This record gives sequence, C-alpha cells and structure tokens, in this order.
Amino acid sequence: MLKTVHFQVIDDKKLTVGQFLQKHGISNKAISALKKQDQALLLNNEPCFTNRYIQKDDVITISLNEENHQENIVPVKMNLNIVYEDDDLIILDKGKDCTVHPSVKYFTCTLANGLAYYFQSKNQDICIHCITRLDKDTTGLVLFAKNKFSAHYLSQMIAKKEIQKTYLALVQGKPNPEKGTVNAPIGRKEKGNILRAVDFINGKPAVTHYQLLKYNSTNDISLVKCLLETGRTHQIRVHMLYINHPLIGDNLYNKNNQQLNRQALHCCQLNFIHPFTKQLLTVYSDIPKDMQELI
Repeated sequence: MLKTVHFQVIDDKKLTVGQFLQKHGISNKAISALKKQDQALLLNNEPCFTNRYIQKDDVITISLNEENHQENIVPVKMNLNIVYEDDDLIILDKGKDCTVHPSVKYFTCTLANGLAYYFQSKNQDICIHCITRLDKDTTGLVLFAKNKFSAHYLSQMIAKKEIQKTYLALVQGKPNPEKGTVNAPIGRKEKGNILRAVDFINGKPAVTHYQLLKYNSTNDISLVKCLLETGRTHQIRVHMLYINHPLIGDNLYNKNNQQLNRQALHCCQLNFIHPFTKQLLTVYSDIPKDMQELI
C-alpha cells in the first residue's frame, strides 16, 4: 500500500528536508526508507535529497510503500461495529467476549481478523496497526491506524497523552468523595502473574480521575466516569479496588461478585486531534445493555 503525505513549510527557519521531516515526527528509519524508493521524496514536485535546504512555502511530499506482513492474520467475517473511518484510521466499538489481536489462545475471533476480512472484501491491502487496546471483556472504542504514518503519529500522541480515553464503570458501593483522583503507582502483584496491584515501591506511575454519575441504592452499585492520565494494565480495575469500590463482575479483583458475567467496564469516548486533518475528533459509544440494566 502506498501512503502519500504533503507538508507545507510555513516559516523561514533554515532547515534541510531531513531536519524538517524529523521535526514533524518522521523517524530516521522512515527517512532512510524514503531514500531507497524512487519518487518517494519530492520538494515542490521534484525529486530531492534530504540535505536540500528548504524555504518558506515549499511543499515536501513523501510517499512510502508499506508491505503487508499480516498474512498470519486469518480473515474472518464478523459483524464489525465501525463508528468512524477515513483513509488513515478506523475506530471500532468492541463487544464483550472479544479480543483485539490474535494470540495463541484466541487465533481467529479477534477484531484484527474481522478487519482483515473487511479490507479484503473491499480489495484494500491495508496493514492495520492497533493503537489502543481493551481487555477481552471490556467493551467500547478501539482505535486502529491504517498505515505506518498514521500509526507513527497516533503512537506519539498516546505517549504524549494527547488521546483522551473516557470510561464508564459499574462499581460496588458509593464513592465518597463522589469526585476525585487516584494517584497510586501500579505494578505486578507477583512476578509472572497477570494480577496487578498498587505498589508504591516498584510500581509505575498511574493516575485515574473518577466522578460518580449515578447511584442505585437497591443494588448498591454506582456508575462512575473515569478518565485516564496513564494507561497501565488493569488501571481502572486496580484503582477502584484500591479505594474499596471494585468493579462489578471482575473475576480477577472482585471474585465474589456475580452481578455481571464480566468486568463492568466500557470505553465510551475518544478525543484527539486528527494527525493529518488537524481537526478535533470526538467519538462516542453508548453504555452496553448489560451494564445499563444493572444501574
């Protein structure tokens, strides 16, 4: 697949083409690949070298072939819930009991398999890159890049905390205070164990902001909105347990609760600036039926 990106020089800073591309987030590896492909690097529609100096209003065009190395992802016809798609990215609304990417245990029934079939059916040779991930039984929005350029930019945005993810969770009891921040580092509970726990000695920084939206006194369940500053494994599940309000149905951190057959967690919103259009993109997903029925 060939992806082409245009950059316009808007200032008079004395930079080479290579320095300009690095400044705009193009990696040295990608720049080296551009040098090896014919017509892959143009300055004002003419081939150029990376040491060429640029001027204001110049237009740099880069085009890079991306080989699809996902032959091992078996295309599987699935009912994908696509909530947004353009030439550079696609956002799916994931249901419960579904993994994002193939593994030894789940080889075919994943979102990646469904996307492979979807693009194959449209005769598109798309190499997908997973940008955000959700646990198997966490529902909601998952972001994929459709080429290495958008993957590069979106991954940088994740690292810079420029992609905001909002979650809805059902928890036991009623949080007090109703709005707050959990700032507690998270690490593995034991070496090689899937379980995580708050660990102030060896854990990595983790920050979760929460707000009570609704309380059901009959079931003693609260609907809580959570915004993440960090993206640690099981972060919301661990942090809500830490403040004594574990998630409903969480078989890892709240084993005795049987009010739901999965952890009651849903990614309901993604907010970020589109890496190419530079427009604010906000995507929503309604709370799933099984969570709605409990609250």
